[in-house]
Amino acid sequence: MSLFRKPPVGQCLIRRLTPMRADSVTTARATTSVSATRAALRNPDRRRQTVSSRNAVITRGVVKNLMGKLFGGKGTKHAGIGEPLSGDIFERCTYLDYNATTPVWPEVASAMAPFLFEHFGNPSSGHAFAAPCRDAISAARHSVATMLGCGDDEVMFTSCGSESDNFAIDAAVRAFRKKHGAGRTPKVVSTAIEHPAVIEHLKAMADFGDLTYELVGVDSEGLVRVEDVVKAMDEDTCLITVMQANNETGAIQPVAAIASEAKKRGILMHTDSAQSCGKIPVKVDQLGVDMVTIVGHKIGAPKGIGALYIRDGTDLGGAKPFYGGGQESGRRAGTENVLHIVGLGKACEIVEREMDTCPKHLKEMRDDLQRRIVEALGGADGSGVRINGPNDESLRLPNTLNIGIKGLLASITLMELAELLAASAGAACHTPDVAAAGAATVSSVLEAMDVPMDYAIGTLRLSVGRHTTKSDIERGAMLLIEAAKRQNAGAL
Repeated sequence: MSLFRKPPVGQCLIRRLTPMRADSVTTARATTSVSATRAALRNPDRRRQTVSSRNAVITRGVVKNLMGKLFGGKGTKHAGIGEPLSGDIFERCTYLDYNATTPVWPEVASAMAPFLFEHFGNPSSGHAFAAPCRDAISAARHSVATMLGCGDDEVMFTSCGSESDNFAIDAAVRAFRKKHGAGRTPKVVSTAIEHPAVIEHLKAMADFGDLTYELVGVDSEGLVRVEDVVKAMDEDTCLITVMQANNETGAIQPVAAIASEAKKRGILMHTDSAQSCGKIPVKVDQLGVDMVTIVGHKIGAPKGIGALYIRDGTDLGGAKPFYGGGQESGRRAGTENVLHIVGLGKACEIVEREMDTCPKHLKEMRDDLQRRIVEALGGADGSGVRINGPNDESLRLPNTLNIGIKGLLASITLMELAELLAASAGAACHTPDVAAAGAATVSSVLEAMDVPMDYAIGTLRLSVGRHTTKSDIERGAMLLIEAAKRQNAGAL
């Protein structure tokens, strides 16, 4: 089948651009007459004034109109909460893997389109092509800040969650060494269920001799105990990093309580909120943290964009992810990825607007999926399945179902259903090669929780999203139930 079978998507985006292009041309022509331009060319001072005035008009007029369309304006009707996305693949394969990545939401794609087809300028330039891009970055930064409840200048755009996590650790280590010198080795306290972006970075830095670290365990529900984190703190601890919610089980960690303890001891606190955004509130003052990681492709934006919240006044020890130009207020060099930044900004605007409605839809879909599987495979005493994660529903993300099924080899099941059902046996970022090979594996998160082996090897991570429908749940549950029954029958 040709990869370019459905060109109408691109055509649709181009059609949406037409009125915006016309508005831009009309406004520019209306604000700068031919005679004014000729006069400016004869007079250098006048030329500078004319260019400045023209850019100001474009910024106030065209870009204001553009930003209205990108971040909150009315336009084309798009698929909303609980409405299916169009495309052949959604018709033939049920998607229950939203914790791995989300599709780019239609509104996000529309917001990005002008910066793919028309607005290509370097934001650091001083001409008319740069102004829309520069202002789009500012608007996106404001949307991210609004979602987080922080100041615009506390948001630094990054390339992904891994970069944000890595830099939070690097900056804390650099600040500690700057303050205490080379005589003391900084320590980072984290948990055994963190994303590899944290754990693998800690391992590498420890191997280089840059730090020591301690990973605190979790209980059988996948929750870290505040007192265990406190016990791990000492006078050389420079950073506590605990994810807000686990990407496999959905377990919501006591970040605010841990942050309070860290603050008492003058220790920086970072949380990875990649899985939390769009499902539970992520407000920095409520969490009490110094740094927060967010990731675009977990909330309907494209891959390759993320952000790091850095509380104003936080000492980073002069550290930067990259050195070079003065982008991101001098904190991170490199020409800004305007297209993806716009996408992240639009996604955050949607998340903030739908916070009272979308999580309810997620929970309804997740609960229906759980009910169907438990009723079909739980058995008379319910021992046929095991829900991995907190028993208290308020401590579990509303979209995540981590369920162990006795007699099932999860990796084999997902291989058999790969063309019909998208789900995970564990976290996609953790063991992609092993999962693709169909080996019977147990994730490090389930190991940390001491999940019994007969449930662990049959564990599926099923995650729903904004565009999950009732029919997705019905079909996905049916496929899994039938596969489990086939495996159990074959084992007899």
